[in-house]
Amino acid sequence: MTTTAAPRTGSRGGGLGLALVSAASFSLSGTLASGLLETGWSPGAVVLVRIGLGALVVIPVGLLSLRGRWSALRANAGVVLLYGAFAVAGAQLAYFTAIERMPVGPALLVEYTAPAAVVAWMWMRHGQAPGRLTVLGAAIAVAGLVLVLDLVGGTHLDPVGVAWAFGAMFGAAVYFVVGAYDGEGLPPLALAAGGLVVGGALLGLAGAVGILPLAASTATPVYAGTAVPWWLPLLGLGVVTAGIAYVTGVLAARRLGARLSSFVGLVEVVAAVAVAWLLLGQAPAAVQLAGGALVLAGVAAVQAGEPRTPPAEPVGEMPA
Repeated sequence: MTTTAAPRTGSRGGGLGLALVSAASFSLSGTLASGLLETGWSPGAVVLVRIGLGALVVIPVGLLSLRGRWSALRANAGVVLLYGAFAVAGAQLAYFTAIERMPVGPALLVEYTAPAAVVAWMWMRHGQAPGRLTVLGAAIAVAGLVLVLDLVGGTHLDPVGVAWAFGAMFGAAVYFVVGAYDGEGLPPLALAAGGLVVGGALLGLAGAVGILPLAASTATPVYAGTAVPWWLPLLGLGVVTAGIAYVTGVLAARRLGARLSSFVGLVEVVAAVAVAWLLLGQAPAAVQLAGGALVLAGVAAVQAGEPRTPPAEPVGEMPA
């Protein structure tokens, strides 16, 4: 096992920009999917098409980034399989299974405790203890999430659903940790492409054996009072919420490190509320707006508490 450090590439400002693009792209998925779900699509079918189209979009740039260096892909086959199985397929399957048994809000809150898991992992595995501002920012962001998801008040939760939600949280944590991994010279675009291919294949297998119910429809979905062709939101899901989101997410993690990029990812929840407001007319309550402000304040605190140059992370060992 080697402990050679890999320097971060690219500016921090550029990494933050990529992380925000990724969060904004991911935030569209719920709203775009909801229109399809109302016309008879099953969640499994939506996510399978989303990941499959995303793979088709990213494969060409992933291959170009390799520049014929197939040895890098072979050397990192385990990392790609880990990313595809947990960060792509596992997170999606666990989340949709969770919301079959519990409300969406609490499921999202559990999933978005992923940054805390990333902080714990980086501390235990790599000795990167969080500073006071990071801990304070994390607490503020979690408080904001509770308000954004409108979780004030008691809700009875199915223990099995909660267990699946924690599975989704694990997948999200793997997404950030493995995305930041720079072992054996694997280009980030190749990781994104390989992960989407593996994830799509596993989701297709889950659908074929009946674990993931698949149902589709050509009925016309409606957004903001406007009917659109059924294939249009699917195209948006594949190109934007999978292709662009995963590519920019991996690029951001390489620049920012797993810890900071995971906290910036919380912006996705705030952006999702805004998108639902614009496209579905679901206006946020005042408490949700206040929660959004807290999430952003928490992310800002974490950013301020992180070192200006993210710590180099070990390479040559799979982050598991």
